[in-house]
Amino acid sequence: MSEFSLQQALNLALCHACEDDDRVLVFGQDVGTLGGVFRVTDGLRAKFGEQRVFDTPLAEAGIMGMAVGLAMAGWRPVPEIQFDGFCYPAIDQIVNEVARMHYRSRGVHAMPITLRLPSFGGIKAPEHHGESLEALFAHVPGLKVVSPSTPAEGYHLLRQAIADPDPVIFLEPKSRYWQREAFDPTAPAETLPAGTSRVVRPGKHATLVAWGAMVARCLQVAELAAEDGVELEVVDLRWLKPIDAAGLAESVARTRRAVVVHEAPLTAGLGAEVSTLITERCFAELRAPVQRVTGFDVPYPSGVLEDEYLPSADRVLTAVQKTLEYRRG
Repeated sequence: MSEFSLQQALNLALCHACEDDDRVLVFGQDVGTLGGVFRVTDGLRAKFGEQRVFDTPLAEAGIMGMAVGLAMAGWRPVPEIQFDGFCYPAIDQIVNEVARMHYRSRGVHAMPITLRLPSFGGIKAPEHHGESLEALFAHVPGLKVVSPSTPAEGYHLLRQAIADPDPVIFLEPKSRYWQREAFDPTAPAETLPAGTSRVVRPGKHATLVAWGAMVARCLQVAELAAEDGVELEVVDLRWLKPIDAAGLAESVARTRRAVVVHEAPLTAGLGAEVSTLITERCFAELRAPVQRVTGFDVPYPSGVLEDEYLPSADRVLTAVQKTLEYRRG
C-alpha cells in the first residue's frame, strides 16, 4: 500500500473519476492551471485537457449555474468553490436550481453535481475562510452532504459522490489536507453504502460523534480518556445528509451516553439534529442527556483566536466527564 495525504487522495479520486467517465468535468476558480489553492486538482488539466478541467471567472453563482446547465445536458460536473465562505453568492443557485431541478422537471433532469467545498477551520486563515455550513446545506431538500475524515475516506467518498445521481455537497476539512494514511486505492472497494456512519474506535462508556476534522480530535480525546480507564467509542458520521440514525442508535444503545462534537456554532447546528435522532431512538437506554461540544455563537474569529473557538480536547473531556457523572433524579 502507498501513503497518501488527504489532498493526494482527493486528487487521485478526481483522476480516476475522469478516467472512468468521459462526462466528468472539473472546474472552478484556479483549478486548472494552478491546480487549486490546496493543489487538489494539480496535474488534472495536463492529463485531461482544458475542455474537461478548466478555470472559471471569480463568480460563484456563475459556477453553479454552469454546473446546472451542464448536468441538464448530460455531463457530471464537479465544480469547486475556492473556500467555504465564498459560496454564499451561489446559495441561490444551489438551493433554487441544483437542489430542485430534478423535482421541478418531474425527474426529466437529473443533477449529478458534486460541489467540492474546502471547509471548516483550523488553518488560521482570514475571515470567510473557516466556515462550517453543513447545517445550512443539510436543511435543503434535494441535497446530500458528506465530509471525509481521512485520506482513504476522502478517496472513496468522493468517488461515491461523483457517481451519485443526486447533487452532493462535499465538505473537505482544510486542516486535514496534509494528514497522511496508507491505503490501496486499486484494491476492490469495500466501501460503506452512502448514508452510513462508521465506528472508528470501539468503546463502552460513551459515544463521541463527529465528522471532518473533529473525528481526529475525538480520537485524541479517546486516547486521553483511556489513560484513566474510560473507553470511548468514536463514530465518524461521514454522511451528514442522509444521517445514519440506525448506526448512531446502535452505538449509543451500547454505551448509553453520547457527546456530539462539531466546529459550527451551537445554536441550530447539525449537532442538534444528531442529538434529537439519538434521543428519539435511545431514550430508554440513555443514562444522561446528550452533550454537545461546538464552536460558539459568534462569527468565525481571526487566526489568533481560532484555538479558543474550536472544540478543544479539554472541552470534549469536560463534556465526557459531565455525562459520566450525571445521575437521574
